Amino acid sequence: MNFNITAGTLARTACLLLALLNQVLCALGKSPLPIESETLNQLVTSGITVIAALVAWWKNNSFTKEAIAADKEYERLRAKNSK
Repeated sequence: MNFNITAGTLARTACLLLALLNQVLCALGKSPLPIESETLNQLVTSGITVIAALVAWWKNNSFTKEAIAADKEYERLRAKNSK
């Protein structure tokens, strides 16, 4: 078998498992993160900012008409070459 699991799939699965574990622990009255609310708020906000910044930096964000046209041409060539 050839598994072509992407890093994105693995990251989303890990996040889902952590969220489910956190939900179960909260339902059982356990505190999964024994830290104060304000500290948690700052950590979550910082984490979201870092993730958004990395995604914005990494992704090819085309804003101009020429860049969008180049993206379409690139996808057309990729599709042509994959056949």
